Amino acid sequence: MSMLRIPAGLLAVALLAGTPAFADMNDSTEAAPSAPDLSRELKTARGQIEQQRYAEAITTLKAAEQKDPTNANVHNWLGYSYRKSGNLDAAFRSYGTALKLDPKHKGAHEYIGEAYLMARQPDKAREHLVALKSICGTGCEEYRDLEQAIAAYKP
Repeated sequence: MSMLRIPAGLLAVALLAGTPAFADMNDSTEAAPSAPDLSRELKTARGQIEQQRYAEAITTLKAAEQKDPTNANVHNWLGYSYRKSGNLDAAFRSYGTALKLDPKHKGAHEYIGEAYLMARQPDKAREHLVALKSICGTGCEEYRDLEQAIAAYKP
């Protein structure tokens, strides 16, 4: 498995958004009543991410994924943790899964856009900005954050 290296100059773009607001930890459509309760795992992962303990968050989220592989939030936060760990290949896979499960997942669109900036693919980041505009308009936090990251991007 190849791992994309993050050029030092692009690290500022990755850090621009800082630690995410976690109001969107469950930002996807409500889980089906029969879906396993992952609130404990997501709360634990939130704390680990807030403390920048991404490897631990990945372990927690992988356990959650075993309980419910169809939870888009789990895949989104896995992508986030992989991206912050510097593993863009795994991040793209996780974000892709989140978006297959929930094509309107605002957090996944924002974060995959930021990952594309890290991978020096601003056109792909802009595609996700367009998607966010159609999902929530230009006023939602995810749109504004990705728009700001794109504006700050320097190749």
